[in-house]
Amino acid sequence: MTAQVAVIDRSGAEDWDEILWQQPAANLYASRSWGQYKSRLGWTVRQVALNDNGADLAYIQYQERRTGPVRRILVQGGAVLTARGQFRAEAVLAAFIDHLALRPADLLAVKSYRPQDPEGVTALLSHGFVPVVTAMDHTIELDLTPDTDAILAAADRRWRREINKATGQPDLTAVFLTDPDERLRAFDTFVRMYAALQQRKGFSSGLDTAAYRDLAASDPHLLFLEIRQGGEPILVRIVHTARAVWTDFFTASDERARSTGAATLAVWRVIERARQEGASRFDFGGVDPAGNRGVFDFKRALSRNVIQSGPTWIYARNAFIRRAAATALFLRAI
Repeated sequence: MTAQVAVIDRSGAEDWDEILWQQPAANLYASRSWGQYKSRLGWTVRQVALNDNGADLAYIQYQERRTGPVRRILVQGGAVLTARGQFRAEAVLAAFIDHLALRPADLLAVKSYRPQDPEGVTALLSHGFVPVVTAMDHTIELDLTPDTDAILAAADRRWRREINKATGQPDLTAVFLTDPDERLRAFDTFVRMYAALQQRKGFSSGLDTAAYRDLAASDPHLLFLEIRQGGEPILVRIVHTARAVWTDFFTASDERARSTGAATLAVWRVIERARQEGASRFDFGGVDPAGNRGVFDFKRALSRNVIQSGPTWIYARNAFIRRAAATALFLRAI
């Protein structure tokens, strides 16, 4: 079965995104723009299609980096399986592992950032991948299938109160940005606000905003929303859009946003837009009730559906190295 699955290098294919985004499981981390971003950070990025007799089973974007004798390989976004590939997940993964030609010290990590389907989990377990789950691998998800009145009725009273406060201010507006220059300006505004937030709260971020700026602004699967007060931006929200799930990616605001209900209005306008475009779920982009209770309570006021967004799966040919790497990753996260 494994021999029938061919691994085809699509790294130079201009239609990678066009084909990828036809799949329900397509996501930001498997897209070419994210690959270009990681390339700027020093990773070697490749895209492959796994094919059986002319029919694609999966699309995988993977990143490589060497440190001495060790080759680290990361599959962000996981394997994007096609409808046919769902039933061949084990064979797909076997072919991909064979393609990588891993040496005993090499490490492979798969991170999907979403709940995985049973076939995908079975494939990972069958090949001996070790799952590493931390507190950060959780999020809150909102069901978008009810109408907006029903969603709002099910929310906490304070959420409805904040919406009423925000919508009752005529100088507070929500603007979705499509013009490339406006999106670049909004990203720069976000960077300034986010830097101030980091300084105030004392946290760091793995996002290199300088390397990502032009890629984010030109990515059609990133939604840019500004909340403006009197025409001046006081909040910028960036959302990753996919066919079924929209995911809160990054947001930042200034001091003026706190008293206006701007954050609540921004999320609500995104939810309205997501429903209009056929999405069935909204992912709040992670939760950290121990480290940031205020943000957690803000998200939970709209939905109490806390879910696991997927572990990091670790693989190495050597079982000892596999377990050691998984343990090290877990210990680093606690």
